[in-house]
Amino acid sequence: MLKSLLRGPVLLLCAWLLALPALADDAEQKNAAKRLNELLSAANTMSATFSQMTLSSNGSSLQETTGQVTLQRPGMFRWHTDAPLEQVLISNGEKIWLYDPDLEQVTIQKLDQRLTHTPALLLSGDVSTLAENFSINWKEGSAVDDFVLSPKASDSMFETLRLSFRNGVINDMQLNDPIGQRTNILFQGVKLNEPVDASQFNFQVPDGVDVISE
Repeated sequence: MLKSLLRGPVLLLCAWLLALPALADDAEQKNAAKRLNELLSAANTMSATFSQMTLSSNGSSLQETTGQVTLQRPGMFRWHTDAPLEQVLISNGEKIWLYDPDLEQVTIQKLDQRLTHTPALLLSGDVSTLAENFSINWKEGSAVDDFVLSPKASDSMFETLRLSFRNGVINDMQLNDPIGQRTNILFQGVKLNEPVDASQFNFQVPDGVDVISE
């Protein structure tokens, strides 16, 4: 009789103890998503220069570029990569243009609003669903916030994305793709919440350029 009376409370206690790590992980995820949302949402506009390096799976350098980026919430951005590998990537929040001057070609497609498909949307888009899209690991220092995001979707264009903030301002990001390549982007001269020219988020196709619509 005593054994039967104890069995219920003991089983409940065991179940509760086993659930503690999951509860802690869930709380950590919510805190990480909340903090990242706060940092990203604080910037309605952003402009900066950037340097970008892509490394192969064995660590050898594949490509090094520089450029300029301008973002405006929600969902508008302009990434201009300098020559000799010049490209212009522009979104007006509804569609996206990828212009390659060397190929004299522009590709136009509807903007995929999924954060896992367009990393630029993490800086310029709606970040209220971060916890739904990613598992988030957050490390906090005295003036540093580092986040590692792992997409929950199986068709993401990257396996992990690291975002690093210094004193509340984006400093760098690192993307690791499914084939083992790593892309590091360092932002410099970051300006937040200054007026930006909205016309730069629309693209006028130059004469003689091939247009590919997807």
